[in-house]
Amino acid sequence: MVRIAIDCMGGDHGLSVTVPACLRFLKEFDDVELILVGRQAEVESALQRKKALEHPRITIRHASEVVAMDEPPAQALRNKKDSSIRVSANLVKEELASAFVSAGNTGALMAISRFVLKTLDGIDRPAIASSLPNQKGSGTLMLDLGANVDCDPEHLFQFAVMGSAFVRATDSIDKPTVGLLNIGEEVIKGNDVVKRAAELLRASELNFYGNVEGNNIYEGTTDVVVCDGFVGNVALKTSEGLARMLGDIIKTEFKKGLWPKIAAVFAAPVLLRFKKRVDHRRYNGAALLGLKGIVIKSHGSADAYAFYHAIKRAYDASNSSLLDSIRTTMSHYAVSKPDSAGEGEALASAEA
Repeated sequence: MVRIAIDCMGGDHGLSVTVPACLRFLKEFDDVELILVGRQAEVESALQRKKALEHPRITIRHASEVVAMDEPPAQALRNKKDSSIRVSANLVKEELASAFVSAGNTGALMAISRFVLKTLDGIDRPAIASSLPNQKGSGTLMLDLGANVDCDPEHLFQFAVMGSAFVRATDSIDKPTVGLLNIGEEVIKGNDVVKRAAELLRASELNFYGNVEGNNIYEGTTDVVVCDGFVGNVALKTSEGLARMLGDIIKTEFKKGLWPKIAAVFAAPVLLRFKKRVDHRRYNGAALLGLKGIVIKSHGSADAYAFYHAIKRAYDASNSSLLDSIRTTMSHYAVSKPDSAGEGEALASAEA
């Protein structure tokens, strides 16, 4: 039985999203138990409204505090030791849950998870990784998507190692191809950090494809695409915005007059399949790779359908040998750089 902790209070919508998503997941998977973490009275009330208060595979763990979406990470780590994020992380640390899922404050989630669970040996900074749809019908794993704005070549190398291990564990691909996101495929392109990272990757035993450009992400040129968190987050949000814009344009055009509306009836099956393939909610749930535990970050604005898929990510990761795969892969490499940048300082001050 897989046991997953759910931060029910996080995100823009909280219990109105997390509880329905949990109930849907339990209905479809019978080998899962969920620990709903949050203010007990509020969680019980939400379950009562769904007539699920006595669900046999749900337990509630009280957490008296909630981290606001705009709260400084160091403040949340230092002052809210009974937050739903902190309690969820402790459940994983104590091996009472195999993973936890949260749609809460990304910075606080990263800081608290890193403080409670610690990083795996050989990892300086955890990274946010998520799968993006591609033309091959599978997915391209991309990292980092926002945890680390400023990176050194060694950090990018570590992201490549973790991404490769993730794909190998979850998709059963023996030697995943790794691409380094750049402004061109040529070796001479990019800044000094990217060039040095490429040198480290070429000298490694990883299946390094070389530099890739933004269009290669959706073409599925490589199984893994590596970049720093600034570039990754901009690329992710741009992609989501483009998908929504295209969907809105198609809807608008089919509403212009009688004949477009008639054409929409005949095109409906194709449009529905198109919508499903580009629906970013199906890819919701990013893994915080590099920690001694499985942590899945959902979009803060996720609806119940999207949050359901985030729980599915945690379930799949729990059923794979993800942490062992990352440990084994990292044991072959010793490229490390002491972390003294922003987040590390925030963590140090929070610990103090």
